[in-house]
This record gives sequence, C-alpha cells and structure tokens, in this order.
Amino acid sequence: MFSASDVKNLRERTNAGMMDCKKALEATNGDMEKAIDWLRENGMAKAAKKEGRIAAEGITKMVVNGNEAIILEVNSETDFVAKNEKFINFVDKLANILMNSKVTDMDSALTLSTEEGTIADMVAATVAQIGEKISFRRFARLTKEDNQVFGTYSHMGGRIASLVLLNGSNEEVAKEVAMHAAAMNPLYVKSSQVPADVLEREKEIMREQLLKEGKPADRIENILVGKVNKYYSEVCLEDQIFIKAENKETVNDYVKANNCEIVDMIRYEVGEGIEKKQENFAEEVMNQING
Repeated sequence: MFSASDVKNLRERTNAGMMDCKKALEATNGDMEKAIDWLRENGMAKAAKKEGRIAAEGITKMVVNGNEAIILEVNSETDFVAKNEKFINFVDKLANILMNSKVTDMDSALTLSTEEGTIADMVAATVAQIGEKISFRRFARLTKEDNQVFGTYSHMGGRIASLVLLNGSNEEVAKEVAMHAAAMNPLYVKSSQVPADVLEREKEIMREQLLKEGKPADRIENILVGKVNKYYSEVCLEDQIFIKAENKETVNDYVKANNCEIVDMIRYEVGEGIEKKQENFAEEVMNQING
C-alpha cells in the first residue's frame, strides 16, 4: 500500500512525526496528497485541543523592506519552545509572508493564502509539530515616504521590539529613538494622542491625591497642570527624557536637534497584557499522589 520511502517523503514535505506520517498514509491508502490533508486536518484538531492553554512566552520579529516595515508577535506556552529552531523558523517564514503581502489587519492575515494553506493552517500545523499552543497574536505594518526613515531595535533576544518612523533621513537618530522606546516603554508618541477618557481618569486620581494631601480645593486645578505635564513625561515618547541625554533633553529635543520629527512608534513586548498561569508544583505533585 505504501513504502518506508513514502513515509520519509511525507515527513520531509510536512515536518510531521514519523508515526503521524504512517497513520496518515494508512488512513488514506497511501495517497500522498490526501495524507497531507489528513495531517493538516488532524493538526488543526490538536491545535483546537490546546486552544484553552495560555501562551505568554514567544518572540517578536521585525522586517524592513524598502518603504515597508512590519512588526509581529508570536507566542508559545514556554520559553523553551520560544528558543526552538522550528518555532523561530516558523516566525521568520510568517514575517516574510506578511511582508510580501499587502494585508494590514489580523483577520486578513489569518486567511491569507500561502503554499501551505492559510496562515491559520500554518499555525495549526506548527502546533502539531511542536506539541504546545502557538499563537500568532498581533502584527502591524508601517509605510514610509522616501524622505522618511525607519528605526528598529530588538532587545533580549526578541522579547522586546520597537519600530519607529521619522521624518528625515538620519538612520542613526531613528535607531537611537527606537532603542529609547524599547527601554522606556512609552504608550503614546505625543501628548495629543492620549485619549480624553484616559487623561480625565488620571486627573481624577491626581485630584483625590491632592485633596488627601490637604491641598486647598481652589488651588488644585492649577497644581494639576504640573502633574499632567509630569504624566506626559512618563507615557509620551516625545516628552520623555532621552536615555542618552546628559541634561534634561527630551526625545523631541534630541530629534529636532538632528532635523528629524517622530511620525509613529510601535513597541511590542512578549506577553504584555496576557495573564500568565501561576504554576504550583508542590500542589500539583500532591494532587498526583492523592489522585
């Protein structure tokens, strides 16, 4: 019905395990193409079973090609898998597919057709190969003009990545700003981007603090001006003190002094905002002993 070389060939084409390849050929009477479909379908089933697990490790990746740049985050359940060659190769392949496409949102990305099915199919196949939940969490694309420049910086082996877009042509300045963004984690580029509801919530907290400190009610709004500016200096890239500044020079001061202007900034940190599962190994062992 099929030979050992068929199993070997199927394994080379799919990267699936030897026993899975044998099962696939048995289930499809040795039909190679149907066996590939069988492996993909079963890979999706395995992925579905793992869907409830928490994937908060992983890596970020950036690719720049001419006037296009993308940044993405792919998660795994463990840091061990995040350093696995198959996982890293999958992320590299995914990044190049996205770069060569024109998609700009996750829904379009997941349904994007490739030589191996959709990107969602690729994720499912990778789950089947690696054996734990893999999540293509997010990506973003920036497009620049010829008189603009990208800056990229990756830290801690890809755990943090920052991508900036500047008006101007100074690549060194762009890289320095990207490095600053990676280190200081700004939430916005400039103060005008802070949502009104977010700012009002911060102001309300400040008012309550000032009242508890015994500040006169009629002076609070004036005091708030300085506190709001301090808040901007903490969360806005332009208003932060530049990490390499020898004085109180802000990032905006540094950029302007080099005839540049910040247009956009994207910063990804692996697992940010994901509630990680807290393992209690002692409790787990006791449960197994008592179970």
